[in-house]
Amino acid sequence: MNQSIARITKGVQRRWLQATNNRHIARLAADIERQAPESHSGGPVAFFNASSRLAWMSQNAAFTLISAWALRLTGTPVVHFVCNAGMTRCQLGTNRLDPDEPPPCAVCVAQSKHLYPSAKIDWFDFKLDTDLEHAVRGLSLAELMAFDWQGLPLGELVLPSLRWALRRHHLIENPDTLYLFRQYLLSAWNVAAEFTRFLKEHKPQGVIVFNGIAFPEAVARRLAQLRGLWVVTHEVGLQPFTGYFTHGQATAYPIHIPPGYRLNEAQNERLNHYLAERMKGNFTMAGVRFWPEMAGLGDEFLKKAAGFKQIVPVFTNVIFDTSQSHANVIFPHMFAWLDEVAKLMRSHPKTLFVIRAHPDEERPGKAADESVAGWVEKNRITELPNVVFVNSSEYLSSYELIQRSKFVLVYNSTIGLEASILGVPVLCGGKARFTQIPTVFLPSTPEDFHHTAEKMIKADQIEIPADFQQNARTFLYYQLFKTSLPFGNLLEPDLTPGFVRFKREVHWQDFQTSESESIAALVDGILHNGTFQLPNGGD
Repeated sequence: MNQSIARITKGVQRRWLQATNNRHIARLAADIERQAPESHSGGPVAFFNASSRLAWMSQNAAFTLISAWALRLTGTPVVHFVCNAGMTRCQLGTNRLDPDEPPPCAVCVAQSKHLYPSAKIDWFDFKLDTDLEHAVRGLSLAELMAFDWQGLPLGELVLPSLRWALRRHHLIENPDTLYLFRQYLLSAWNVAAEFTRFLKEHKPQGVIVFNGIAFPEAVARRLAQLRGLWVVTHEVGLQPFTGYFTHGQATAYPIHIPPGYRLNEAQNERLNHYLAERMKGNFTMAGVRFWPEMAGLGDEFLKKAAGFKQIVPVFTNVIFDTSQSHANVIFPHMFAWLDEVAKLMRSHPKTLFVIRAHPDEERPGKAADESVAGWVEKNRITELPNVVFVNSSEYLSSYELIQRSKFVLVYNSTIGLEASILGVPVLCGGKARFTQIPTVFLPSTPEDFHHTAEKMIKADQIEIPADFQQNARTFLYYQLFKTSLPFGNLLEPDLTPGFVRFKREVHWQDFQTSESESIAALVDGILHNGTFQLPNGGD
């Protein structure tokens, strides 16, 4: 009974806070429109974000508002392309356990009205293309993946979203999957048709979209680029309430670091403080804290490890994460890399391999359907006496494990960057954000990976290039403090993890370029092709 009362109380509190936030948004939007200078000549900046939230306000939904309001206060016209049940299925609105369940369009549209109360909006509905419906009927999974329609690679554009929605990389060819795939294709084509109309009518100077990987925004990004328009994508940064904006692909996190750049004493101290807290588990990603505690290795593990010559941790990723499409350049996917790692495990019985599943694999509401735990069980990996598997729900300290290791194997996880900072050799199986500069060993082929791994296992001592550790520190500093714009002065956490609301004390003046370095960098990046870095470089 007490738990039921607590749930009801929390639900009432959540709805009250949401209503309060919506009223605050309405006041801010109205004030900004009253204060905005008369629009200058030139086309508007178009915004499209249909995939970062449903009923609540996510960080990326807030970044859309912040960007639009900042532009309005410079006199730049803005128009939002907004979904009005314009897709039969969408990425967040898909119930993977019941494909027949339609998305919750009513609550999503209602929230859109709350988010853009005073803005210029172009709503789009769904119109079925019967020719396309006929063309995709009866196609196999492979044919749907490769499907093109009127020059647009729809299969390629929707595949990452379908993998994300189904929580797996390898799609199962069954009626449910094929049905969802067809619905995604029909929805993507409707977005394409409606966005083409939108571009013709509004003639925007450029487009700002959420991440560019979710299929609605991926379609819009592709169409805008085909017309020669600039496109900005955005994602959440590593630090709380920070946003990453780029003229490239946000999930790939392109960063330009000047050759030879070195951190000064103050920067090194700032980075050291961040790392000290992270290695205690004191961090969040997109508003979600993965580690409520951080456990040591324990006597049982240390006793087992003492019977082996060396330790090699294997850090994995969530297979359906949006970063994976950028990572799969050496191996076709992470499990192909793990299959190669399994060969090493079987060939080197004197080396203790510790497989670490990513903590996001079992997150409630986002648990992977195709997981590392499943791969371990299927391949009977734990039957090998030189393998320890650490599941995602176990709060074992990865950092303590790294410090006892000979070298570290990662696919594209950020832990590889941190291991390099700790001075431990790292061998990557996939392209990572931090492989943009020399920070780790990055092979070019599966054969190269195997050869390098064998050499590292057998070596008495692994020689690490002198610049790896310093480059790793520089890259992480850039990612944390230079390229991620902080908006903590505007936002605070909502009751639901990962969602946010505007602080009560926020006023329209806070969105002016003169009042905020983050706003100034944001506007400069959008309107003047700037770097989206803080004027003082984050220092």
